[in-house]
Amino acid sequence: MEIALKIAGGSFNPIELNFIRFLCGGLALLPIALHTLHNHQQKLHLRDWGAFALTGFACVVVSMTLYQMAIQATAASTVAILLSANPVFGMLIGLIFLGEKMTRTNTIAVCLTLVGLLIIINPFKLTNPMGILLGLLCSITFGLYGVLSRVNSGRHHFDGLTMTCFSFIAGAAELGLLMLSTHIPGEANFLRGIKGFSDVPFFANLSWSSLPLLAYVSILVTGVAFGLYFIVMDEAGIPVASLIFFIKPALAPVLALIVLGEPIYANTVIGIVVILIGSVVTLVGEKIALTMSSWFGSSNHGHNHS
Repeated sequence: MEIALKIAGGSFNPIELNFIRFLCGGLALLPIALHTLHNHQQKLHLRDWGAFALTGFACVVVSMTLYQMAIQATAASTVAILLSANPVFGMLIGLIFLGEKMTRTNTIAVCLTLVGLLIIINPFKLTNPMGILLGLLCSITFGLYGVLSRVNSGRHHFDGLTMTCFSFIAGAAELGLLMLSTHIPGEANFLRGIKGFSDVPFFANLSWSSLPLLAYVSILVTGVAFGLYFIVMDEAGIPVASLIFFIKPALAPVLALIVLGEPIYANTVIGIVVILIGSVVTLVGEKIALTMSSWFGSSNHGHNHS
């Protein structure tokens, strides 16, 4: 995804590209979401749109705008790795603000992921601090979006795909209002110092040659991929759904090297290995702990009988 957006970002304003991909992604999911609502005999109310507006703002306006800016500011592979840490930030946000409990294995996984990120970022030799900062903020706010989506889905009794669809549409509408404000003289002058935030176009850079790439990043990467992510989250739980974010750190640098010619550094490889170890702990740590406790329990039980 990051590689395609890096390429598309050469032809589009980053805010414009963000608007197009989430508007089209949300509309692509709309028929399925409406069908689901019909099957469950659900109707949308004003309070539901308030939830969609909140999650859409967190995802589209804040997180993915930062994400698009980060991709243009630094290496696509670095942004992919930083974004892959969002489940960890989501767990921390749930712990702090919702009082959700963290298991011992999740705590270990969080620590390993943060250590891996520090190794990759290498704060003692920062070459692009703004790009790193934008990537980290994007990952943190995407973790917040995941928490908000999960909470609002349960509160309003929507499945993940329906929540995703209408959040994308609401977020695109909110981003569209922000884009309109950049054409207001006073507001435009205020935002002019931020790259890409002055007189943001809506569909100015569309062309026949750009349509296949736009369709890929909007419908497949944004609509279908996000929808499937939340469907898996509903069916199999957060750890399994988050598996995609654990695979990305290993794949993204290799693909970025092949497609964009971005170099892979030793600290990046080490950091990826540490993050992947944390991912393995998240996925199988509880099972290993339960297996070991059952072994010890059986052993002690047999010893007591003897």
